[in-house]
Amino acid sequence: MNHHLLVPLGLALLTGFAVPWLVARARWAQQVPRLALGVWAACGTGFAAASALLPAQLVLSSAGSHRLADMMFGLRPPTLDQLLHLDGRERLALCLSLLVLSAPTAAFVRRLARARRMRSRHAGVLRLVGRYDPALRATVLDDDRPAVYCLPGRSRRVVVSSGAVHALTPAQLAAALAHERAHIAGRHHLLVAAAESFAAVFPHLPLARHGGSAVPLLLEMAADDRALRRCTRDALATALYALASGRAPRSAFAAGGPSAALRMRRILTPYSAGHPVLYGMLTIAAAGLAMAPLIIACCAFPGNT
Repeated sequence: MNHHLLVPLGLALLTGFAVPWLVARARWAQQVPRLALGVWAACGTGFAAASALLPAQLVLSSAGSHRLADMMFGLRPPTLDQLLHLDGRERLALCLSLLVLSAPTAAFVRRLARARRMRSRHAGVLRLVGRYDPALRATVLDDDRPAVYCLPGRSRRVVVSSGAVHALTPAQLAAALAHERAHIAGRHHLLVAAAESFAAVFPHLPLARHGGSAVPLLLEMAADDRALRRCTRDALATALYALASGRAPRSAFAAGGPSAALRMRRILTPYSAGHPVLYGMLTIAAAGLAMAPLIIACCAFPGNT
């Protein structure tokens, strides 16, 4: 067996199975959601890269396999001249890698395009029935039900129902608006589309199964944390309580929703930021150390097959 298969195979097992299982059960993830989101994004990228490298290493010769491993470890992408002078096996390996990457990439593009169409249609409706409030820097929609949500992407805007304007205090409304603007500024719709596309392509993979439910919740918590830079904990928590039953279009981010109770408890419960960050870094370091023996084995025996 080509010993260079060990690295992408080990990376696929770690990023697709082991690390997602650990992060999905880790308490620190919800205390430092941005770090947890970084781990989920790294796992998705690592699994995609490993999945693309596996078929390439299967068909490459020993010399070609070792050159590919050297490029991986040295982070040296191939030059244009090298790509133009590939032999038959190397061309086949490149085609197989691109074919594997095309599935999640196409799913990601489809998700983005579909969500963009839905947001564009909703934005068109808002231009007809809503009115822009310069004081709030948001579109006000006449509806007695309290709701605050945003449309990210090119049609980005924050939408507030008239019921929310009447039900919330100025501090609560400012907190809800800050939460929605955090979604827009962070381009959170891209991570949602990535998680959904992985879940569609790899439905039984723990990375996709756990990440599909964890990423949206972590994004809401990350937006809460950013909003807390501009408002008090009490203002944001009470705003979430008032907006918990509010509805929003499927392609939008809502300040309330089914996760409001969990997020309120998190906002009002003090915690020490040092320990969760330490636990997160230890999780990442453990995954990296687990790959070290495979990398050393590949580097130590460059000529074996």
